[in-house]
Amino acid sequence: MSERRIRISLKEQRLNLLNNDAVLKTYKVSTSRYGAGEVAGSFQTPRGQHVVRAKIGSGQPQGTVFRGRRSTGQIYSAELACAHPNWDWVLTRILWLSGTEVGKNRLGLVDSMCRYIYIHGTPHLDSLGKSTSLGCIRMSNDDVVELFDLVSFGTVVEIKD
Repeated sequence: MSERRIRISLKEQRLNLLNNDAVLKTYKVSTSRYGAGEVAGSFQTPRGQHVVRAKIGSGQPQGTVFRGRRSTGQIYSAELACAHPNWDWVLTRILWLSGTEVGKNRLGLVDSMCRYIYIHGTPHLDSLGKSTSLGCIRMSNDDVVELFDLVSFGTVVEIKD
């Protein structure tokens, strides 16, 4: 029986999609510019075991802009970027993560889901492979569409240093 799971390396800025222990796909990602950490308000990427709690954006066009996990009806463009230079762009697809380790990344001040930790698309392709996000795991829009279609609700996501 096959078991797909995701492993994210903060040090390598890499996401591996695994089937059992075999690597199926490898993607460059961008995690937090503030490093690793689990506390709410830290803007750090939480470590430990998580699961995909929600998949948002199925069927939406690439570049769809999300605010509060809802499509704005807009598609990312240079003009939109100029109009909102300080937005942390969440594009194309969202895999919303929930921690599974009580006291580490679940419940209280360390709850990854309440912190809105996602794997999502970004327009900043030059930042992939570098720590530049505000806590989430950013991917290229092409890659997040592919990953979104390859995983299901409940897929295990391990985030490690």
